[in-house]
Amino acid sequence: MPRTPDEYAVHLFLSSGHREEVRFATIQEFQKWYSGELMPKATSQDFISVPIKNIQGEYMVVRPSSVTAIRVEPIFGGSVERF
Repeated sequence: MPRTPDEYAVHLFLSSGHREEVRFATIQEFQKWYSGELMPKATSQDFISVPIKNIQGEYMVVRPSSVTAIRVEPIFGGSVERF
């Protein structure tokens, strides 16, 4: 039986060269945000909100046209982060 990720780290690569990471509890949450917020406004210069659920009082906005790549990484509870 395949393991189920505890959450998903989504890495947003921006045209400025910066990289931001946000986390989603399920792949469906990411897909809902991606297809509902990011894709319909892909060429827009207007800011859209990026959900940051684990940090209270913090938020991030991004211009959809500045997102050049996205990498989705499943995170498992038993994963060991290496520095």
